[in-house]
Amino acid sequence: MADNHTLPPAVRALAEADFSAVANRFAQAGFSVSQPADGILTIRSKQAGKPAVLVSVGVHGDETGPIELVAYLLDALAQEPHKLAVDLMLCVGNIGAIRQAKRFIDADLNRMFRAERGTLAGTAEAARADVMIAATSEFFAHAGKERWHLDLHTAIRPSVYPTFAIVPDLIADEAKQQLIGWLGEAAIGAIIMNPASAGTYSYYSAEHHAAAGTTIELGRIGTLGQNDLSQFEEAKVALNRLLRGLPPAKAAKEAHVFKVARNIIKLSDNFKMAFGKETQNFTALKKGEEIARDGDTVYTVQHDEELVVFPNPDVRIGLRAGMMVTRVK
Repeated sequence: MADNHTLPPAVRALAEADFSAVANRFAQAGFSVSQPADGILTIRSKQAGKPAVLVSVGVHGDETGPIELVAYLLDALAQEPHKLAVDLMLCVGNIGAIRQAKRFIDADLNRMFRAERGTLAGTAEAARADVMIAATSEFFAHAGKERWHLDLHTAIRPSVYPTFAIVPDLIADEAKQQLIGWLGEAAIGAIIMNPASAGTYSYYSAEHHAAAGTTIELGRIGTLGQNDLSQFEEAKVALNRLLRGLPPAKAAKEAHVFKVARNIIKLSDNFKMAFGKETQNFTALKKGEEIARDGDTVYTVQHDEELVVFPNPDVRIGLRAGMMVTRVK
């Protein structure tokens, strides 16, 4: 992490999960403001039936670009709090990892939003996920029909599509189309429709709270205070529009749509991928090509073409080491 004393105040405050200045401004403007846990802020108006929007950042502690994006957006909104048109929950995910400029402390937080955690049950991230789940449940318990969860990330590796999103298939059709429209506004280049949870935060919100939840990869990973914010500009404009309740804008681009063919699960320490760590997200493989092998188990491409996303042989045993997708349109 950059020296916190050199960071702009708004960025430093959000990275340190210090909501005091923002909370005071919204409270003085008549909103109901609470901080149910460290790193979590909820802002509700007295008017019932407003859209409920959860924005999460820092679920991986080294993905700092969205922290900067949201910090500037929130700071600007706090200058004119009456412009906030939704009930808002802001969650800074893995605070401990952010403070240490690490991806996680013990294990990947974005695999903890599931009932069964096995050997990961005693990790720092499991405890943090429980805190986030409790706050999320409380937030959506008071929400109306329109519910959003935008979980903002940046990718470790290069990608054929620099921005892309994973959208749970189980989202209701009307909400799903609204979400896909918003992703177009945000200039997201690819959308992966996901039929099953890998224990992610956004899938949890969609499955358990009927939210239009999505994990959004907004370009490349960077150092806090040194991110190229231009790569987030369209997403910033789209998020600002949503929070202020402004009419939807025309899509900046129409995303290519993919669906998950299957997840590649690491079964043992013998797991080896057939390509290097430098492989880009959405690299295409042809039918019959080897993806990975794990002892006697050999993963090969089953469709005419499959594209690999999130290839990572270094995950823990039992977790997803890669996602294979096929193109829908």
